[in-house]
Amino acid sequence: MQAQQEPLEARPGASGRRSRGAGSGFGAGSQVVALLVFLVASALVAALGGLATANHVNGWYAAADKAPWSPPNWVFGPVWTVLYIAMAVAAWLVWRSHAEGSKAALTAYGVQLVLNLLWTPVFFALYPVLGTPALWIAFVIIVALAVAVAVTVVLFGPISRTAGLLMLPYLSWIVFASSLNLWAALHN
Repeated sequence: MQAQQEPLEARPGASGRRSRGAGSGFGAGSQVVALLVFLVASALVAALGGLATANHVNGWYAAADKAPWSPPNWVFGPVWTVLYIAMAVAAWLVWRSHAEGSKAALTAYGVQLVLNLLWTPVFFALYPVLGTPALWIAFVIIVALAVAVAVTVVLFGPISRTAGLLMLPYLSWIVFASSLNLWAALHN
C-alpha cells in the first residue's frame, strides 16, 4: 500500500517507466523540444494576458480602489514570470514521466491554463465595458482557477513530487490574487 502512495519517481524499479528518455523511443532532443513547447505555451498565456492588461493597468485600474495588501504593479511581472516557468517545468516533468495518470494530470493543467488565460481580459478589459459585474465574473473565474490548480497539484504530486511542489507557489499566488479580485469587486 505504501508503494502506491509514493511518487512514481521514488518507486523502486520505476526508473524505466518514469521517463520518456533513452530506452523508450524519446531522446534528449525530444525532451528539450517538449520542455520548449511547455515554456512557449506558458509564454503565450503570459503574453496574451499582458496585452489585455497593458491598456488598462494605467487606465481604470490605476484609479481603482485596491486592497490595502495589494503589491505595487511592478511586482506582478517578475512574480508571474517565475510562476509561468515553474508551471511549464512541472507540466514537462509530468509529461516525461509517462506514468499512469499523466493524461488526467495534464488535462487538469490545460484547464487551469485556459482559466488563467480567461481571467486577465475579463478582469482588466471587461471592466470599462461592464463595470463591477466584470470584476465579479473575474472572481468566479479565479475561484475556478484556484480549484483547477489545486486539482492539478493533487494529480501532479503522485506522479512527480517535484512537479507538485513547483505548482504550490502558483496556487498560493492565485489564492492571494483572488483576495485582490474580491476586494476590487466589493469596492469598485
